[in-house]
Amino acid sequence: MPNSLRCPHCLSEHIEDYSVYETKSNGTRKLYQCMECHQVFSETKKTFLEGLKKPISLIINVLKSRSEGMGFNAVCRVFGISKNTLLDWERRFANLKGPLLIYALLHTFLTQLIEGDEVYTKVGKNVPAEASEGWTVVLMDRASRFIWALTCGKKDRDLFLSAIQLLSDIIIRTGDVTLVTDGERRYSLLLFEICQELFRSGRRGRRRRVLRRGVRVRLKNKGSQSYRRGRKRPKYEAPCSEHPETPQTLSNPEIHANHVEALNASLRRRNSAYRRKTNTYAKKKRGLQRTLDVFWIVHNFIRKHFTTQHVPAIALGILKEGLSWAQVLRIQRLPIFSI
Repeated sequence: MPNSLRCPHCLSEHIEDYSVYETKSNGTRKLYQCMECHQVFSETKKTFLEGLKKPISLIINVLKSRSEGMGFNAVCRVFGISKNTLLDWERRFANLKGPLLIYALLHTFLTQLIEGDEVYTKVGKNVPAEASEGWTVVLMDRASRFIWALTCGKKDRDLFLSAIQLLSDIIIRTGDVTLVTDGERRYSLLLFEICQELFRSGRRGRRRRVLRRGVRVRLKNKGSQSYRRGRKRPKYEAPCSEHPETPQTLSNPEIHANHVEALNASLRRRNSAYRRKTNTYAKKKRGLQRTLDVFWIVHNFIRKHFTTQHVPAIALGILKEGLSWAQVLRIQRLPIFSI
């Protein structure tokens, strides 16, 4: 489990109960002593709750309201907290994405079918779409609805490369990976750069570059292409060369991103930065990414998906039971978990 307690000083697991102390709003808490370095520390050391005096129930209700689409200023008014307090809580909660993501990447998976798509919002000034930093790349496992990548920025190479580099880490832990996208070819081009290998066919000449064995990429070209000159692109295609020993078991009706499109609609309902009726939905890219990290944690580890009726982390096999809000707030952010 990602919330197993360690010594925050030497990272040792050999700890024992030391004493208890009384808090202002949250009852008693324990002090522990490390048997290796003999340091004494609280059970909230290096967690979300370190140094906070507000009741945990209030913090959970505030974060729940934000994760269900309530606006930033509205939450401050309803719960009677300052903007700096809410901003600090969201930053602390978003920082828990690091240990949870690394914990997920430690597992081995048999097969994954990942859908890739983009969702757009405005950031800062009301600029043209191609200059906006509100483009968000989403990579989601179809069967479990587990979101692997949720990164925002300008729609350029760096944004797609950050998502594909995470996908390459997933490929290492998975025997059979399929990536399907709607119309965007940069996924396949960047993946081919990172995950290629040389295939020896037994013939003379230069060896052919192909994707790694077990990796497939399928593209569904959307919209009419009657305005294009020359040969039209097929509706379904493999945009890059694949390993000859990779099983070709994916049918054309399976090549779509319908599930991640539905996730985009859910994101617009549950994140006010994607649906506010103003000229600029989010003020800064950093703040938009913070809200996306909060959404990532709640979606993957806390909230049951309405179609699978399971928490995505359970459906993917990462956890046996979903995490409660209180459990997530007690996850330690230690150097071994930093990314």
